[in-house]
Amino acid sequence: MEFVLRLLQFIVKIVYNIVYIVLAVLFTRKKDEKIPAIKDRLVTIPLVDIVELMRTKRLTSQELVKAYIERLKEVNPHINAIVEDRFEEALTDAKRADDLIFKCANSQLPQLYARYPLLGIPFTVKEACGLKGMSFVVGSLQRVDTKAKRDCIAVENLKSAGAIPLLVSANPEYCFSIETNSYTNGKCLNAYDFRRTCGGSSGGEGALNGSGATLFGIGSDIAGSIRIPSLFNGVFGHKPTGGLIPNIEVFPSSDDEECNQYLQTGVISRFGSDLGLILHIMAGEHARKLEFVHPIETKDIKIFYSLGFSGLNGICHYGVTAEIQIAILKAVKCLQQSGLTTQIANIKGLENSTEIAFSGIARLKKLPLLMDENTSVKELLQELMKSYVKKSKYTKEGLTFELLRRTNAFMNSEKLMKYKEEGQKLKQEIINLLGNDGVLFFPTFPVPAIHHHTSSLAQWGIDYSLLFNILGLPCTHIPMGVDADGMPVGFQVIAAPFKDKLCLQIAGALEMAFGGWTPPVKHAFS
Repeated sequence: MEFVLRLLQFIVKIVYNIVYIVLAVLFTRKKDEKIPAIKDRLVTIPLVDIVELMRTKRLTSQELVKAYIERLKEVNPHINAIVEDRFEEALTDAKRADDLIFKCANSQLPQLYARYPLLGIPFTVKEACGLKGMSFVVGSLQRVDTKAKRDCIAVENLKSAGAIPLLVSANPEYCFSIETNSYTNGKCLNAYDFRRTCGGSSGGEGALNGSGATLFGIGSDIAGSIRIPSLFNGVFGHKPTGGLIPNIEVFPSSDDEECNQYLQTGVISRFGSDLGLILHIMAGEHARKLEFVHPIETKDIKIFYSLGFSGLNGICHYGVTAEIQIAILKAVKCLQQSGLTTQIANIKGLENSTEIAFSGIARLKKLPLLMDENTSVKELLQELMKSYVKKSKYTKEGLTFELLRRTNAFMNSEKLMKYKEEGQKLKQEIINLLGNDGVLFFPTFPVPAIHHHTSSLAQWGIDYSLLFNILGLPCTHIPMGVDADGMPVGFQVIAAPFKDKLCLQIAGALEMAFGGWTPPVKHAFS
């Protein structure tokens, strides 16, 4: 354990404790500050059911695409999640899909859908996950007018399956924040409470999914960037096994082998039952590694669970709220009653979680930097101070993350390698514990959605999620309703490498038991 790093973490914890309480008490939500209620039942139907409706010609792609475009136009003025849309092009794509379907004889439809399993299905894409010809600015003033030169692998595979991209959504500057607030697109808001952030870095996708404005979205995750927005917006989010999907045209990334393990393209959806189908198609030729053809019964999965960090490590961290801990215990009890084996996880290697997690990010020397590589730490600190009074062209959240990297997370090179070795041992400890049929329930983040402009403080707790990027383990965030303030709560499920299907199986089971996504506003037709 590193004294300077942990002292800073503990001080920030105390400050954030005060800030979190003060903001919650002083600022009350206005009753009329809500997104419009969903009026069209079509946008409440899961993907697996939509596909069945379309392949039996009871629903057209144009009807579906129009419904989602209308919903997007309704909610975006309230949440500011869209960077650039392609609505007109999507409607053209939808007509082309319908023509293909309706010209096809019923007897030939199985072959058509075998080739194009998502024919005519709309989806949305995080700006940092390249969509050819669309904005690739990634929240940076230095990248204004940059366009993606090609599709990232996940998007390419989805389009090859017949799916139709609608837009690219907001992310923070260089994706270096758990809050989506950039100088190029402004502040992205949380549909459950406009005073709070939608998270980051896949914040736009989180906000759109939480608002019921997209069937599913593609995001990227290097430090919780899919799971944290999923928590904050009350939806499902899956980060695949490290190295599963190549990071071509995903920003920021590098050819560093560790980066390829940590950073993964994944999916955000309101419906846990849809995750397996989407992931299978996103992964393309790499999907065989996930062994979806060999299913496992839910009753045969072993559950290990933890309510957070313990001991001195727990004291240094901001504590997990009671509502999130209760969500984990409710899920455990439910699965116990269904006959699953459950057990408290005693993982010794978690004691240095912060050091293992932060040292992993510090080792990514080839990952793009905000400022020139010759910039000194002193100059970076000066720029950070300027950012707090809006005199910098960089965001304070991005600069804070950059400071952590430039200082090697306040560790020397020897320590960085020491904690790399500890991480490898921890990974093996977890793999030995879980085996081929076990999963771990663990908090995604210690608190529900945080207030705007507090992420620089809250960022010191990202090892709840970042740690499992460093270890390369698959994780799925599962929504478990809302707390007393109406904010979504939930937790993540972790499995051994390439055992993603276990996480998705549990997501489906808990969705059936607890209902999954809770809309921020009651549907107009309810």
